[in-house]
Amino acid sequence: MINPEEIGNIVRAEESLWWFRGMRRIAFALLDPLLGSNQVERIFEGGAGTGYFAALVAARYGVRVVAADLDAQAVRISHRRHGIPSVQANLLALPFPDASFDLVLLMDVLAHFARGEDLVAFGECARLVRPGGRLLVRTSALEIFRSRHSEFVWERQRFTPGRLRNLAAAGGLEIERLTFANCLLSPLALFKFRIWEPLVRARPASGLKPLPAPVDRLFYAALHLESLLVRVGLRLPFGQSLYLVARKPH
Repeated sequence: MINPEEIGNIVRAEESLWWFRGMRRIAFALLDPLLGSNQVERIFEGGAGTGYFAALVAARYGVRVVAADLDAQAVRISHRRHGIPSVQANLLALPFPDASFDLVLLMDVLAHFARGEDLVAFGECARLVRPGGRLLVRTSALEIFRSRHSEFVWERQRFTPGRLRNLAAAGGLEIERLTFANCLLSPLALFKFRIWEPLVRARPASGLKPLPAPVDRLFYAALHLESLLVRVGLRLPFGQSLYLVARKPH
């Protein structure tokens, strides 16, 4: 579960902050090839938070999206503000039948589970995917990028490509895409997280704060460039996040 104090920060930042905008472009670069046909009719997002991304997906692709989150406040925002059918539910035991959805989204959720629990949550989401359907995962990558923001939002672990491969195999899924993201800004992030924050003894705090407009545009441009690389099929070799696209065999 995410720190409830972060929900309000997300509401204020998710529409305009460079990170959200840029990471959505990367997600859409992966989703566009999958959702260009009418074969996808029902999508589920687990740990959907405020439902903003679910609403964008529903509007972009003209499909029905159902969402779930453990936080009651987030569920209310998702339903009332964005019109996304939302239920309060734990990803360790989801209230949906097997093979209920053509696509399942799991965005920045796995990092909030303890080791072992992540396997259960991933398995529950994989269970919901119909044969031939897919699961899209985004999660925090590499312990070296753990920060004061990680502590503030109650992040419990970060992932490597190998661990995501293991989760996919345990869930009976075949990997189609696996790439790092937020790669180009990694040197700056390493300086901040490993040198600056320890030097100034920074306390855990949200990283979702507005930046000067030129900086925001520059950071967004880095993620925009990464989205173009991902769209043409390149795999980024390093970064602060990981994206996985996996398919359930017929």
